[in-house]
Amino acid sequence: MSALLAILSALAGNKTIMAIFAALVGGIGLYVASGVNRAKKDAARQAAGKLAAAEDRLEMDREATDAERAARDLPDEAARREAMRWARR
Repeated sequence: MSALLAILSALAGNKTIMAIFAALVGGIGLYVASGVNRAKKDAARQAAGKLAAAEDRLEMDREATDAERAARDLPDEAARREAMRWARR
């Protein structure tokens, strides 16, 4: 046990080995941090895509509602023509 402590204290006293160890720890830290940033960017990109899809759905619902209101007052034949126009889209 004392031999292990002697080796560790000799390594800790060596400035070159401590500098290499610090560089390794710093490199690992940067690698981990870049992975976190990449995950955040992916999450932001997915959220933006979901938001755009939700906005598209809302717009389509608004257009459909407007068309339904307009078709409500139409005679049956005119309503069928309007429905066929929407069905072709």
